[in-house]
Amino acid sequence: MSNLFDLTGKVALITGSSKGIGKAIAGEMARHGAQVVISSRKADVCQSVADAINTELAEGPGGAISISAHVGQKEALQELVDQTRAKLGKIDILVCNAAVNPYYGPMKDMPDEAFEKVLGINIQSNHWLAQMVLPEMVARKDGVIVVISSVGGLRGSDSLGAYCISKAADVQLVRNLAVEYGPHNIRVNAISPGLVRTDFARALWENPEILAERTSGDPLRRIGEPQEIAGSAIYLASAAGNFTTGQNIVVDGGSTIT
Repeated sequence: MSNLFDLTGKVALITGSSKGIGKAIAGEMARHGAQVVISSRKADVCQSVADAINTELAEGPGGAISISAHVGQKEALQELVDQTRAKLGKIDILVCNAAVNPYYGPMKDMPDEAFEKVLGINIQSNHWLAQMVLPEMVARKDGVIVVISSVGGLRGSDSLGAYCISKAADVQLVRNLAVEYGPHNIRVNAISPGLVRTDFARALWENPEILAERTSGDPLRRIGEPQEIAGSAIYLASAAGNFTTGQNIVVDGGSTIT
């Protein structure tokens, strides 16, 4: 069974991977044998994460390099892809994890620049990256793209409207790409986490009373951990997920079924 989840020889580019869910995915992919690219805006933080992975896996096939990039800039993303190919030779797996939410409140008061930033980074950057990596995947007749969406994309919200819109769009982006590139043996899927213990969601979990109220109606009655999202990414990126495409895997402790 372990061979189903083996990523030895694969190269994985993971955006927003210096912390939280992206960091957990990068670490687990490296532990399963992949060479991973740690990327976010801060070069020193990326290098620190890569160093920690390489220290842990000194004797194994997996490892990490760091390449900083601003996902909101198309030129920076192209440089990220180009540097990955120059250093590691190819890109087998793309994980689009980086996302922002600069505004909390009703959409009627949301500034245009905040709305544009959410759509640009949470949707357009994923579209750009897919455009950049898909040609080599088509030529190779093999490749995997995983987009980290959110349960927010499955619900309406009175305070996270634009973020939820962007995450719903990400799931549709996945479906479109899966249809278009399935004939080339390229699998494209989304993962929609629920409440997970990350800096991004800190306001919802650092206060025990707020956390208890937020999770009281969920079947598992608890917050998720980043590593619990990483498992789904390993499945989708490995041979275990070879017949899965165009799907949105919800990992939320059951919050969306109640």
